[in-house]
Amino acid sequence: MESDPVITLTTDFGSKDPFVGIMKGVILTINPAAKIIDITHEISPQNILEASYAIHASYEYFPHRTIHIVVVDPGVGSSRRPLLISVGHYYFVGPDNGIFSRIYETEETAEVIHVNATHYFLSQESTTFHGRDIFAPVGAWLSKGISISKFGDPVEDYVSIPSLVPVIYGDKSIEGEVMYVDRFGNLITTISDQNIKNMSRSSPDKNIKVTVNSMEIPMKNFYAESSDEGLCAIINSFGHLELFVNRGNASMNYNIAVGDKVNVYVI
Repeated sequence: MESDPVITLTTDFGSKDPFVGIMKGVILTINPAAKIIDITHEISPQNILEASYAIHASYEYFPHRTIHIVVVDPGVGSSRRPLLISVGHYYFVGPDNGIFSRIYETEETAEVIHVNATHYFLSQESTTFHGRDIFAPVGAWLSKGISISKFGDPVEDYVSIPSLVPVIYGDKSIEGEVMYVDRFGNLITTISDQNIKNMSRSSPDKNIKVTVNSMEIPMKNFYAESSDEGLCAIINSFGHLELFVNRGNASMNYNIAVGDKVNVYVI
């Protein structure tokens, strides 16, 4: 492990309560050299799919050997397992509830460990705050160079939730859905830039039409290209089709939520 290891935190804890600060205190008590980065603590409560998207969109932008701790854990205290995962150049620590599904799909190989070496936990382990008692100390001990094999036993039956994959109808249309709403009310869909390119490759001279809730939406190259408060579409910085309102809130203004269908057509 690096001499100044990076540990990231992604949770649904918010900023009102002391939970995040306590996790940082646990990490720094074990390894004062750790550099702790907050990815986000504003995941919607218990929203595993939202957390899965957030960590997948973020993890590769950190230095190799970064340890990503993710705690969105509606099953805390139950029989669900704590996991330590090594994939490619990164490590992940968190609950076995599907939160790392997109990581499993992206990386070619994953070494998944059921963390059951309890001497790496805090001694006052509770049934309600595994972020403090299990995940933070495990991440901290890992950052000190402890081999992942010391933390527990390999498993292959870890929970993986199928991604929300758009339905592609040949080279004519794609049906996806909204999978994430950011704090600006922008609506990130399951449809990728590559999906659209693949569909339109056979008809490069054709235009693309985007619809949601029977509304046709113009495509834009950047947010400010839209000069009014109408709903528009754009390919965002993570390569996904996104619906937005310039200087507005697309979700609130148009009553669009996670799960609503979005279609793309070649015309």
